Amino acid sequence: MIRIGVDVGGTNTDAVVMDGRKVLATHKAPTTGNVSDGIVQAISRVRDDAGIDVAEISAVMIGTTHFTNAFIQRAGLLPVGVIRIALPSSRGVPPLTDWPADIAREIGDSHHMVTGGYRFDGRVADALDERAVAAAARAIRKRGLTSVAVTGLFSPVNPQMEHRAEEIILQEAPDLSITLSSQIGRVGILERENATVMNASLADMAATVVRSFRSALAQLDIDAPFYVSQNDGTLMSADFVEKYPVLTFASGPTNSMRGAAYLSDTANALVADIGGTTTDFGMLVNGFPRTSSITVDIGGVRTNFRMPDILAIGLGGGSLVRGTAGKLGMGSEVTVGPKSLGYRLTTEARVFGGDTLCATDIAVAAGYARIGERALVEDLDPSLVGQVTSTIHRMLAEGVDRMKTSAELIPLVLVGGGSVLIHDDIPGTSEVIVPQHAGVANAIGASIAQVSGETDRVFAYDATGREEAIATAKQEAMGRAIHAGADADTLEVLDLEEIPLAYMPGGAVRIRVKVTGELDQGVARS
Repeated sequence: MIRIGVDVGGTNTDAVVMDGRKVLATHKAPTTGNVSDGIVQAISRVRDDAGIDVAEISAVMIGTTHFTNAFIQRAGLLPVGVIRIALPSSRGVPPLTDWPADIAREIGDSHHMVTGGYRFDGRVADALDERAVAAAARAIRKRGLTSVAVTGLFSPVNPQMEHRAEEIILQEAPDLSITLSSQIGRVGILERENATVMNASLADMAATVVRSFRSALAQLDIDAPFYVSQNDGTLMSADFVEKYPVLTFASGPTNSMRGAAYLSDTANALVADIGGTTTDFGMLVNGFPRTSSITVDIGGVRTNFRMPDILAIGLGGGSLVRGTAGKLGMGSEVTVGPKSLGYRLTTEARVFGGDTLCATDIAVAAGYARIGERALVEDLDPSLVGQVTSTIHRMLAEGVDRMKTSAELIPLVLVGGGSVLIHDDIPGTSEVIVPQHAGVANAIGASIAQVSGETDRVFAYDATGREEAIATAKQEAMGRAIHAGADADTLEVLDLEEIPLAYMPGGAVRIRVKVTGELDQGVARS
């Protein structure tokens, strides 16, 4: 399959053409104000460089930071009608209780708590109050809202009440966009509700972004299907992204990690993706990013949907180099970052004729990188260059130390355009690998992404038995992967986790299963 991978970052838009597992062409360019224009330019360039016809393209994979940035910046969010199916439980903690005040105002106060919900093993705790759901839908419609978030007690175990609530809401207000928590978060109602509300607030933006991606491909006469990468290193169809944009959060670092695994042929390693503004650290386990085991804070909101375990520091190619006394020189300590030139790197950095000193200038002056004009930084004091390079390497070493979970030496794979900043060995690592095409690892990660399915349920082993419970969980995860477009013949279990719940009766065990498979070529061609 000829695939095109695109990753739209805050600084650069990267593109790559892959023929199976072979890289045919790559391109990196500054991200444009109109993201669609940048995508068109990037794909046009790699298509021409690879010498392929649009009819040969089987699929296009796109990674984007649109939705993460929108939520963090509180930009373009919809007010949301929130319906929680959990009474009489959780009465004392209403929706959005711990949200930052500014973003809670954006979401609004249309909150409705109704009776219903399940026990941990899927048995009914309280019957759904259907009249209350209908009344909530009418109230939401009356306020002119267009998006609704529905969360039920233990709905990841049994989603039937959420689906019934969706039917009732659509009967009362057919035009509402509805997000169900059972499709997003894990067990844990408050954090799952937060993730569901976040997703619902992005409904309009999701439709706009997907429409712009379709428009960009139409301009290029590409009629192949396109997919968007999600934050576990796998793919979502365009229609699925419109419904669940929140699952793209942190997909950029994830793409880079998947690309790093492919380019370095290393399945278990630490990865540092050094971009223009930040460095993202992550751990590869069996070729996929290690998933965070704790509650993840996004824009000040606690969530529990799957997220990669990522550590970000303010170090990148555009990071500003400054002195503690406002000047650089003898006796002055230097700082690198966290402020950065970002996309202005190619116009304001000294090696490009600008007058702002940044990390890239130092790498060029030290002879590590061949970017811009070295003659423009030859006047830098060698002692200053050495001081800054030591600071950069120390910052990276501290990130490695914070990310590791043991004292064992492991490989470190450097990717991203800023990987040229690093030249020396890094303490705590067995080797430092900078693979070919490291600068576009994110686009490569998007292009080789697989399709996944996941289940997260609580089983009572006393009633079902361990083998039957695990088999059921695996079948559910495989079914979801196939529904998402995976080739059934390529499915394999990537992760299986059993967590005994000693505080629950009946031998309760929480089982998480994740399976992955290659994109079904028949689906890609359809």
